[in-house]
Amino acid sequence: MDFRTTPEQDAFRAEVRTFIRERLPQDIRERLAMGHPARKDDVVRFQRILHERGWAAPHWPKAFGGADLGQAERLILQEEIQRAPAPMPSIFNVVMLGPLLLKFGTAKQQDHFLPRLASGGLWFCQGFSEPGSGSDLASLRTAARREGNEYVVNGQKIWTSSAHQADWVFALVRTEQAPRKQDGISFLLIDMRTPGITVRPIVSIDHAHHLNEVFFDNVRVPVENLVGEEGRGWDCAKFLLGNERTGIANVAYCRERLDFARTLAGKLTQAGRPLAENAVLQAELAALDAEVRALE
Repeated sequence: MDFRTTPEQDAFRAEVRTFIRERLPQDIRERLAMGHPARKDDVVRFQRILHERGWAAPHWPKAFGGADLGQAERLILQEEIQRAPAPMPSIFNVVMLGPLLLKFGTAKQQDHFLPRLASGGLWFCQGFSEPGSGSDLASLRTAARREGNEYVVNGQKIWTSSAHQADWVFALVRTEQAPRKQDGISFLLIDMRTPGITVRPIVSIDHAHHLNEVFFDNVRVPVENLVGEEGRGWDCAKFLLGNERTGIANVAYCRERLDFARTLAGKLTQAGRPLAENAVLQAELAALDAEVRALE
């Protein structure tokens, strides 16, 4: 198998690199180059810039804000964004929920949500894990009872990234009890402004606030916000998580951070000598380099 890129792919890489160099806002560039995490505003601003070219969701159809790019071009785009470094578009929007709606969503859901997901006009979070239901996700207990044209949702989610910043949450809920626990689960889209939703922060050991608990107390959700069939949400979850797993390695970003660490070690001193000459640090950097090369 030939893993070499084609001349067309090399030209695309050069086009992307030039675009990012010219369009990435300087304040975002400087903040990320210093190792600071991207803020929501950073992600949304740059996602909108990418969206102008269809590059925020490059593998989506053009009709919904994508560019119909193949897997190789999508990877090149991801590498160049991370190498800059620049903020990646929201993984919840572009990698997880968008492809799910393309496969399982109704035409109305696709028309309403997909353009907003691609542009960053809506910010989603993921409501899957619960106390006691993480690795064993199918044991979830958050319940949704059908009442006419609405579901009434009660329960709790935990470790919910960015729930305090999100406009909507895509959530797994139990709509019926079934002998097989993977059955009877449904996939709902829930507006975070709906009465009855409470978000409580989980502050990590470094004093950062990324994670949250989310409580649902008689939250009413329109039936039209059901994705896929009622009771078949496990199919949606498996498809979504499969997409998530392909987008979490961030190989080019790992390479960029490792190069940054080497550059910094060359500038810093320890006992009057460059830190880069420290044998222990050299060994650690070499081990990290081997791991990144394995990912590449």
